[in-house]
Amino acid sequence: MEPDAKTASPTGPSVTRASAAATLGGLHRYADAGPVDVRPSEPGRGRLLLVRHGETAWSRAGRHTGLTDLPLTGAGRAAVGGLPDLLAEYDLVHVRCSPLQRATETARLAGLEPDALDADLVEWDYGAEEGRTTAQAQAEGRPGWTVFDGVPPGETPGETVEMVAARASRVLGRVWRHLEHGDVVLVGHGHHLRVLAAVYLRQTPYLADALELEAGSLSVLGHHRTTPTVHRWNLAP
Repeated sequence: MEPDAKTASPTGPSVTRASAAATLGGLHRYADAGPVDVRPSEPGRGRLLLVRHGETAWSRAGRHTGLTDLPLTGAGRAAVGGLPDLLAEYDLVHVRCSPLQRATETARLAGLEPDALDADLVEWDYGAEEGRTTAQAQAEGRPGWTVFDGVPPGETPGETVEMVAARASRVLGRVWRHLEHGDVVLVGHGHHLRVLAAVYLRQTPYLADALELEAGSLSVLGHHRTTPTVHRWNLAP
């Protein structure tokens, strides 16, 4: 399919698939100029809820989907329809979402109304690996390769894991104050949320390579006294 092509939605009018370069060019609209706070010494009472978007055609095929803006599949929409039940027990005070349509559609189907769309919540910029599978890269003489080993520039510049971690740190810096009052939901993407979890846990961002996070899942981060912890991980609706 060509970049910026129209795709038919089984539940309504056609939606636009924007290329990675087109998405990158428009992200300035979602740049958050708000204050970025340091981690408080005493954690707030709230928990941090991570919602990965539902299935897309590329995630189903194992293709790296960074800034290419794809809609959910029918199966993806059906699966995330169970998220409201998982979220019902939480005291939600703030919802922050990636501006990419697979995330905003997931938020809507989960019954969430985002308070902010944040460019720092978009997925890893995979550069030349955009749209390709890990197996394809490994077959080209890079056995054992993952994106954590680095991506070359392509249609977009690409990012290192440290660059993704820096964006994740800014997102966390914007939500610490909300966690003083209750639970916060971040709706985003697989690799980015895994890196964000590692940063939240005060671990190397490379820990994210060992965290499995399925499409449409819910994970919950909290604290034991002042130590950041994983309460629940990779829950299916």
